Amino acid sequence: MKKYNLISSYTIKQYKVTKSKVNEDKIENLVKREFDDKKCLEVVVSDLTYVNVNGKWNYICLILDLFNREIVGYAAGKNKTAKLVYKALTRVKEPLHNIEIFHTDRGSEFKNKLLDEVLLNFNIKRSLSKKGCPYDNAVAEATYKIIKTEFAFNRIFKSFEELELELFDYVNWYNNKRIHGSLDYLTPIEYKTIMSDKKLS
Repeated sequence: MKKYNLISSYTIKQYKVTKSKVNEDKIENLVKREFDDKKCLEVVVSDLTYVNVNGKWNYICLILDLFNREIVGYAAGKNKTAKLVYKALTRVKEPLHNIEIFHTDRGSEFKNKLLDEVLLNFNIKRSLSKKGCPYDNAVAEATYKIIKTEFAFNRIFKSFEELELELFDYVNWYNNKRIHGSLDYLTPIEYKTIMSDKKLS
């Protein structure tokens, strides 16, 4: 490998998992792994993942509608905090009171006074996965696996501004161009349009 100046992809800077505080609130899992056949904004799910920005870890938060797997809210941030989740929520274009359930894992970034007040003010029910059980938030987990492959794998963004711009473009492509097997190979927006037309007819 030295002779041909080859570098193993395994030597590229890797994310080191650190233990973080867990939300111990006695909030039940309202979704119960029933991810299909949901109405528009009946259940939105969220999670965070990391990306490399000029050699430092930054984070992105996405909010997905289980109805059509559309990314309805998103944000990038330099820290893994509840403010990042709040920022993603504020970018949801639909009125927030249309959301019935907000489902996440028990990461501490999904618990703070600001986030609790938003959910309370817009009458959004909180749903939490069981501690240490990623299957309870499987759609979010699967989506982030896709994003890590398509958007962030072996990629170093030059700046935070570049990350935000590229994330905007990716979300637009994901919602309008990327087909999904779970949606009969339609894009999220195509599926939403077709279902809306059926509802009106």
